[in-house]
Amino acid sequence: MLEVGAILEGKVTGLTTFGAFVSLPDGKSGMVHISEVSTSFVNDIKEFLKVGQEVRVKVVGISDEGKISLSIRKAEAAETPQPKEKFKDKPRRNDRPRNANVWQGQPQKSKEGMSFEDMMAQFKQVSDEKMSDLKRTTEFRGGNGRRNKN
Repeated sequence: MLEVGAILEGKVTGLTTFGAFVSLPDGKSGMVHISEVSTSFVNDIKEFLKVGQEVRVKVVGISDEGKISLSIRKAEAAETPQPKEKFKDKPRRNDRPRNANVWQGQPQKSKEGMSFEDMMAQFKQVSDEKMSDLKRTTEFRGGNGRRNKN
């Protein structure tokens, strides 16, 4: 039985400007849209596929009318193991919040076992620290952060 997510072998039976038709097992056929042929930009599908070529496809959709949508690039992505990051624990520059230089603060304690009052006191303390740092930063820039309306 054909289902969404299945990866199958098929043969290209026709090429158009918008995609390729692929024959599937059990005599069925589906279409690979030009955007699903490769991870790179495809201007001319004939540069990537030929009639009669064997391809590995992933079923990405089946319409109510029985039309089968296929993807070559998603089938390739499913086969290719994702590379492990060498420096997974090291934060990258773009991972930090935009306002990270405004307030560094103290590491928060675990909230396990804390009473509601303790959590509120901790929240208030952190909030007060952030506000005072923000005021200090704003004063350093030479103003209160508002524009003059003159």
